[in-house]
Amino acid sequence: MSKKFSLFFLFLILVSSSFSQKKLNEAIYKEINGRERLTLDFSTIERPKTHEEFKSVFHLPPVRQDTTGTCWCFSSTSFFESELKRLGKEPVKLSEMFTVYHEYLDKCRRFIREKGNSLVSEGSQNNAVVIQYKKFGAVRASDYNGLLNGSTSHDHRELVKEIESYLDYIKKNNYWDEEKALEYIKLILNKHLGKPPETINVDGKNITPKEYMEKYLQLPLDDYVLFMSTKSIPFYTKGEYKVPDNWWHCKEYHNVPLDEFYNAIKNAIINGYSLTLAGDVSEPGLNSNEDIAIIPTFDVLPENINQDSREFRFSNRTTTDDHGIHLVGYKKIGKDDWFLIKDSGGTGWRGEEKGYIFYRGDYIKLKMLAFMVHKDAVKDLLKKFK
Repeated sequence: MSKKFSLFFLFLILVSSSFSQKKLNEAIYKEINGRERLTLDFSTIERPKTHEEFKSVFHLPPVRQDTTGTCWCFSSTSFFESELKRLGKEPVKLSEMFTVYHEYLDKCRRFIREKGNSLVSEGSQNNAVVIQYKKFGAVRASDYNGLLNGSTSHDHRELVKEIESYLDYIKKNNYWDEEKALEYIKLILNKHLGKPPETINVDGKNITPKEYMEKYLQLPLDDYVLFMSTKSIPFYTKGEYKVPDNWWHCKEYHNVPLDEFYNAIKNAIINGYSLTLAGDVSEPGLNSNEDIAIIPTFDVLPENINQDSREFRFSNRTTTDDHGIHLVGYKKIGKDDWFLIKDSGGTGWRGEEKGYIFYRGDYIKLKMLAFMVHKDAVKDLLKKFK
């Protein structure tokens, strides 16, 4: 941002009747790496101090996704660990990388079948975990953690580079032998993650991962539903969530107006149901060091957040789907809703609350794009769908 533009921007704020002097004081410029950037003074915000202040559902301790783009899997795995407890079962730490391994194979399989016209990247959607659980089952983290040679943290940069290089070779050479290509992809995955187990030992019995899901975990995988809020299709219909990480073009998202979208999230967590959320975390109002995310007044005032302000940011790509998280708690402070987020990404690990970040209601309303939850949490809303 040029200095000339910066001054003009501040001038617009000064003359706007929407901005009081107190609100203007929140918007300040700081020199960061030689560049001026619009930031926020978080010290004036009444906010939770620790994650222990929240009324939260059961969840296992936060874990890091490290140098990977697999937030979709970490957040959904955490969600299903919480669901086990909510459903009266013994919670267990499940393996994220078992699911990631099979997700890569499915992405590459579609890439081959679509002759290169399908996205293969680290990202995906939360319901991809449901799909993989149905197809391949699950294992415990102790059975398979995707770490080799004494590594204690994940780093998928070389894995991704090798997969992308091989897929480029396939496309350039018009080589679409699915069976042989996937065998080579497996060699790459085995090299970086290890070969996933075909059986695991549970209570002295050797069983397959699918048997572990169906006979031991018994998660009701057909009972989880997806929601979004967009003007691109009629409300109270189902359709495609149009973001790159929905790489298989899933059309099972229930579309509802923003107020119902937000209230569904709030009512679910208040009533003891956790949710996965997908949305945008690349915002000046999200400060990892402060452990909070809000919408700054130099963006849009809370009372002006509506369907159109949300849609505008999605259409011009100032709001994108770049992270998946697990919502596990709620707290009311004054007139503001605060939500406790369990976050496997860097945004959750830079501050004091390692693995957690606190989202104010306005951030959820403007920047969160989709969620997954058990159908019982939204049964009244589902009745509006034919």
